[in-house]
Amino acid sequence: MTDADVKTLLDEVRAQMNKALDHFENELAKIRAGRASSSMLDGIDVNAYGARTPLFQVGNISTPDARTLTIQPWDNSLINEIEKAILQANIGVTPQNDGKIIRLSVPPLTEERRKDLVKQAKNEAENCRVSIRTARREANEKVKKFLKDGLPEDSAKTAEITIQNITNDFSAKVEKHLEVKEKEIMTI
Repeated sequence: MTDADVKTLLDEVRAQMNKALDHFENELAKIRAGRASSSMLDGIDVNAYGARTPLFQVGNISTPDARTLTIQPWDNSLINEIEKAILQANIGVTPQNDGKIIRLSVPPLTEERRKDLVKQAKNEAENCRVSIRTARREANEKVKKFLKDGLPEDSAKTAEITIQNITNDFSAKVEKHLEVKEKEIMTI
């Protein structure tokens, strides 16, 4: 085993942790904080022409103001399917269909709902931390395997310390993102 193998392992660890952090950021974006955001509609699929199609691919989504989302389908025959998909997604907003445009009025959040959203954000943060720790554990196991395969002990120790430092960096990023989202949710 060489230092190049260790460097490759460290790059893999960073990539895995980055992937976990990206997923966490995407999940946080879906948690609405009382403001209308097109990301609220991410993950909603519409039954269009016999296939499940992401909502953003069947219409234009816009936010005319802080509390309203509008969806203008490119094909008006899909308007009822879009409305049905939004209702099934259970995002806490009832669509209003005028035949040409679907409007979603985002209600202001109650204190209880804000607390629920903070819990949801904390849950996503914990899932991300678990992914980061899993990546660390797997990397440390590989370092131990490298050690058995002839990696010098001081290189193995250095690699383990570096892996822990990478883990600490990513954990701090998770905390920072969570703190920002919590503040955003609790701001009235």
